Amino acid sequence: MEKLSTSELTDKIRECARNMEHRGISALEELYDLTASRLLRYAYSLTRNREDAEDAVQTAMVRLALKPKLLKNAQYPWSYFLRIVRNEAINISRKKMPMQIMTSIKEFGKEDPARLEAEHIKYHVSSALDKLPPAQSEVVILKVWENMTFAEIAEVLGQSPNTIASRYRYAIEKLSQYLQPFCEEVQYES
Repeated sequence: MEKLSTSELTDKIRECARNMEHRGISALEELYDLTASRLLRYAYSLTRNREDAEDAVQTAMVRLALKPKLLKNAQYPWSYFLRIVRNEAINISRKKMPMQIMTSIKEFGKEDPARLEAEHIKYHVSSALDKLPPAQSEVVILKVWENMTFAEIAEVLGQSPNTIASRYRYAIEKLSQYLQPFCEEVQYES
């Protein structure tokens, strides 16, 4: 699926909510297909656990399936949906023990070199994001991967746009520091 702008995504989400209101829960699949991968990425940035992220997204989906009018009537449906997922992820995290660090790495000799390099990069970026405070990593996820403005992120998080911009700036500075050794390693190997 092509990358949609926030306004296009908002329109499609509102349409899905209308469909759920008229067709019932059978229209939930359309909303799931449209948003699940983005929501999972965001929820993972909060929970740092794939299963917990999936639980947060599923719970948010159920909530909206039961009350599609809330999503349809929201001024900013995508921001509203993200806020529901955020609240669910926070609730799950509060109930769980402290986060555990990812410990499994695939065997290197059996993989395609290009895929290995992509996995290596993904691992380093993911590790760097995991080192950020959750308040900063969620801003990066929403800004970079969701292409949201600081004002839209502020709406989701209930913070001022200036606070969001500051968190983003600090996060980018920290990510640069965390990824510097990796970048030097890549330059050295080239």
